[in-house]
Amino acid sequence: MGALQFIRRGELVQIAQFAPDQTLLDYLRLSEKSKGTKEGCNEGDCGACTVVLGTPHHGGVRYQAVNACILLLGQIHGKELVTVDDLARGGVLHPVQQAMVDAHASQCGFCTPGFVMSLFSLKHEGRKVSRTDVVEQIAGNLCRCTGYRPIVDAGLAACNTPADYWHVAQAETCAKLEAIQGDLFVGDTHCFFAAPASADALAECCADHPTATIVSGNTDVGLWITKQMRAQPRIIYTGRANGFADIKEHDDHISIGAGATYADAEAILVALAPDLGGLLKRIGSRQVRASGTIGGNIANGSPIGDMPPALIALGATLHLRGGPYYHHMPMEEFFVAYGQQKRKPGELVWRIDIPKPKPNQIFRAYKISKRFDQDISALMAAFLLTVEDSVIQDARIAFGGMAATPKRASKTELALKGKTLTEAQHAALDDFTPLSDMRASADYRNDVANALLKKALLEAVGAANTRVLA
Repeated sequence: MGALQFIRRGELVQIAQFAPDQTLLDYLRLSEKSKGTKEGCNEGDCGACTVVLGTPHHGGVRYQAVNACILLLGQIHGKELVTVDDLARGGVLHPVQQAMVDAHASQCGFCTPGFVMSLFSLKHEGRKVSRTDVVEQIAGNLCRCTGYRPIVDAGLAACNTPADYWHVAQAETCAKLEAIQGDLFVGDTHCFFAAPASADALAECCADHPTATIVSGNTDVGLWITKQMRAQPRIIYTGRANGFADIKEHDDHISIGAGATYADAEAILVALAPDLGGLLKRIGSRQVRASGTIGGNIANGSPIGDMPPALIALGATLHLRGGPYYHHMPMEEFFVAYGQQKRKPGELVWRIDIPKPKPNQIFRAYKISKRFDQDISALMAAFLLTVEDSVIQDARIAFGGMAATPKRASKTELALKGKTLTEAQHAALDDFTPLSDMRASADYRNDVANALLKKALLEAVGAANTRVLA
């Protein structure tokens, strides 16, 4: 109950009433009249609306850049909000702003606030940054006129300067944020924004309101609001539920709570299977990965979601919860048909258990899209091959974009078993009849899928040989 609460310019802000589907960008520009943050694409691609959110972290504050256009106002409950309007203090520009001026890194200036905030976030990671770090940080920010070289120069100069006001105030800000406790419920049963503070309260809330829209990062639902103009009068936000985003490592598997963001899960996923590192860097931008969750990518059931094929190939188990009741299934069984998942109203995707690949298993994952950064997959492929003495003992192969759901290539898996890696080079997919759409034609998808199968098998030869030599 109560009001939405967050920290802004060092002070506690409370908002008693707001529309459940009001975006943070609309609040800033229309309600607060803070016009520094710009509206560009309104779908989380261009970065003009980038702001930074601070959350308590080990006695300090963790600052992450996010897209305000597809973030709901209610999602900032219990966080610190920092925008470009806040950075200059006492008439003195922030080091990032000053570096942008010194490097002549702004022309029309429309994109500049977003770049400044992305670089502000990078500065607060508390480490020496390289040119590569800056380039990766601003991959979600589009500039049409300045050119990126001076912006990168400004980032390098600013991020390796001494601490700023926000560094100094971390302990005090953390204490203020930690003082914001309890569940949030604004509205009534017909129109509300709810943010339960515990995993059990979240499950109970979803069971009590089975028709509500469940939001984690809002990177998907946000586009329903901004592009499809679909009103969302009842929203349950998972991001404050303590325990829902827990990540745990066990001897033979890892467990990822459905509320864990891509940013939170990146390190453990890369350690699990290095090929996931390249995939994760291509799932949206840093802003998107700071908000979007692993569980949300599964729950929305998209046939072109990037994570499900990889998780299916790895043999992941999906756990669901409805109220106090749990059940689980192999990941591939969750996807029934286009837009249909094996999930009842009020039931939540709860946890994903992913087995650790064994020494004799080779995992590969490939994303095919028209551009490298921030693009929807035309095709996603993942392979897990169990190999002994160059003979394929078992195979798990999954594709996205080849069918109405993420799907295993069962016929191909069977055809590969018992073959040597050399013999397997002649294998061809016979599992899918893909569609043509704006991302790719059916023929293109078939040709590329077969090429990726061959690529995975050729790389497996190299991996097997390396293991023998070792």
